[in-house]
Amino acid sequence: MLPGAGPGVRATDRRPPWVLIVPACVAALFALLPLGYLAVRALERGPGYAWDVVADERTLQLVGRSLGLALTVVAACLVLGVSLAWLTVRTALPGARAWSVLATLPLAVPSYVAAFTWLSAAPRTAGFAGAALALTLVSFPYVQLPVAAALRGIDPAQEEAARSLGHGPLSTFWRITLPQLRPAAAGGGLLVALYVLSDFGAVSLMRYDTFTWAIHTSYRASFDRTPAAALSVVLVVMTVALVAAEGRTRGRAGHARTGTGSARPIAAVPLGRWRIPALAWCSAVTAVAVAFPLGTLGYWLAVGTSATRDLGGLAETAWATLGVAAAGAALTTLLALPVGVIAARHRGRGARLLEQAAYAGHALPGITVALALVFFAVRYAYPLYQQLPLLICAYAVLFLPVAVAATRAAVLQAPPVLEDVARSLGRRPLRVLRDVTVPLAAPGVAAGAALTFVVCMKELPATLLLRPTGMDTLATRLWTETGAGSFAAAAPYAAALILLAAVPSYLLGRHRT
Repeated sequence: MLPGAGPGVRATDRRPPWVLIVPACVAALFALLPLGYLAVRALERGPGYAWDVVADERTLQLVGRSLGLALTVVAACLVLGVSLAWLTVRTALPGARAWSVLATLPLAVPSYVAAFTWLSAAPRTAGFAGAALALTLVSFPYVQLPVAAALRGIDPAQEEAARSLGHGPLSTFWRITLPQLRPAAAGGGLLVALYVLSDFGAVSLMRYDTFTWAIHTSYRASFDRTPAAALSVVLVVMTVALVAAEGRTRGRAGHARTGTGSARPIAAVPLGRWRIPALAWCSAVTAVAVAFPLGTLGYWLAVGTSATRDLGGLAETAWATLGVAAAGAALTTLLALPVGVIAARHRGRGARLLEQAAYAGHALPGITVALALVFFAVRYAYPLYQQLPLLICAYAVLFLPVAVAATRAAVLQAPPVLEDVARSLGRRPLRVLRDVTVPLAAPGVAAGAALTFVVCMKELPATLLLRPTGMDTLATRLWTETGAGSFAAAAPYAAALILLAAVPSYLLGRHRT
């Protein structure tokens, strides 16, 4: 066996301890709450009426349009994410650390801001092309970050052994490196697909008819919630199918070292004549994903006559945004921890069902999750109605998969033999989780919390419906001003949102380098 290289880490058939099962089931039931609302609403006028909505020709068109957009964006994000991760981690790219940090900054750009900037500069991009472009440029870090982390965690001795046997760099990448990157790339691609299916801002601005826009239109156009609920059920079915497909793609094996791995640092692959094209590629991606939206907002701030100068109101709104996003990220990470550990360390139908349940709410439009929580609060917990905890719960339902995916990937990278040693010394499951599993996975869990914080800051539909009376976030103020046609007045809120979200994105990029 190669030095420091152990066998693939496989999930075990051992039953998870109750200290994980109970909170994981609570998290799963929490994420499934909107589905209960959908079941009540979809069947409110009988299954026949709901089936007529689902079987309608327009519904089938929405399936094709939504899946087509998701697959296009995922394919583009895989190309961007894997190529940037490889260039910044494994090659002698000049300024690799800086390029790696810059590649995370698009996480700070909301999809509706990206769509607005492209529409204002090139109105003809409206439609499928514009929606795909905007969503790709804000989503590819979901692939780049986990793939870059996986590249740093892979034992380089295996690649060196392949080269010593006569395999070239390309052959080594395809035969040795890429199979080990498959879980990270598949997990990132799944997050991108779910993000696209649940996006409302970009597709609405680009006027591209998908499930989210159709559901939103149905809710706003009629008091009859059955058609919108039936469409949401179709969206949930699509989500479950994608999660199942991703599970088959990544397989059951993980890739963790059982020792310290190679004592030598990873040898950077020389780029040679490809150095200039590589730099041009990184520059082009950074220009269109970061510099272009910032430049467009700068233009509106400089020349717009309707731009507001209420710095006190802007600061108050920014502070409210930071507080609610931090609370949402904390609750989401806490709920994701037991689910992620079970998904990484155990196999079986129960573990798969818990993980799939956690992903259920992510593909639901924010308006559906918001109305489900309003329905629950009014009937069973009225004191929570129009209160901040309800909005925080909505964030947890919507973004639980972000934290679960990060936790699962982090636990897969941690050697399970250390947990076995702790158990053999008589440590109870809670002690093993607290003293071994969590500390080993802490960097990945923290990265997931940072990602969750960023997406909570950018969330729009649920925030519009659930925010307490008198409270605004940067996203809601931006949407209000944009809807009124006051683009220059919206620019300060868009710029503040991007700048605030850029801080955790920047720190996340530095942590990963």
